[in-house]
Amino acid sequence: MKIRIGTAGWAIPAEVRDRFPVTGSGLERYAARLGAVEINSTFYRRHRPSTFARWAAATPPDFRFSVKAPRDITHLRKLENCDDLLAELACDLASLGDRLGPILAQTPPSLLFNNARTAAFLDAFRARLEAQIVLEPRHASWFTEEADSLLAHHGAARVAADPEPAPGAALPGGDGCVYFRLHGSPAMYRSAYGRDRLETIRDKVLAWDSSDSDRWVIFDNTAMGEAAADALALAQMTDVA
Repeated sequence: MKIRIGTAGWAIPAEVRDRFPVTGSGLERYAARLGAVEINSTFYRRHRPSTFARWAAATPPDFRFSVKAPRDITHLRKLENCDDLLAELACDLASLGDRLGPILAQTPPSLLFNNARTAAFLDAFRARLEAQIVLEPRHASWFTEEADSLLAHHGAARVAADPEPAPGAALPGGDGCVYFRLHGSPAMYRSAYGRDRLETIRDKVLAWDSSDSDRWVIFDNTAMGEAAADALALAQMTDVA
């Protein structure tokens, strides 16, 4: 089990620039201090395999990328009939090699849980990708025993989100890795967490029983540059830094 702490994207704000190396690309400098990152740009567009290969080569052997699934899968097709898109994603991500971590599928707030649709999607995903799948649903219908059991049966994890979009969403669900996704609160994407709340997050992450699976903590409060400082602070608190 390893705790992997990072941010959504690898931007280094001016306020914490002195805590990273001064030479190298932005990703190389970021990866010298934090052990994971979430690629969000894949939600909007495809990248060339050579781009993923370059990113992998810029990071240490133990570094890992999580990758946000394309919106064509989650928002346009709403997890249905995605075989061709999953095949494209598998082809693109092969260049990350052993640097590839989980695939994050964030569904729209309007998408209700449907047992058959979710099972078919997870079967299609597993047929094409060996990576861990982590869902971030935002409709209340996903936070039930039925939904959680289905995810666990398919080896799929569910994000622990802050702020929680529905009761129960603040705790991890499903099976596989544990993935905390912290968007900033009270102001989403903007608010810093501060030491007291980071200590609470640390305790929750350390206390969660995840067997041998990795525990991910990704800060998505990037709008005002707070994510990097929060990630560095949490990494120091957990002796990851």
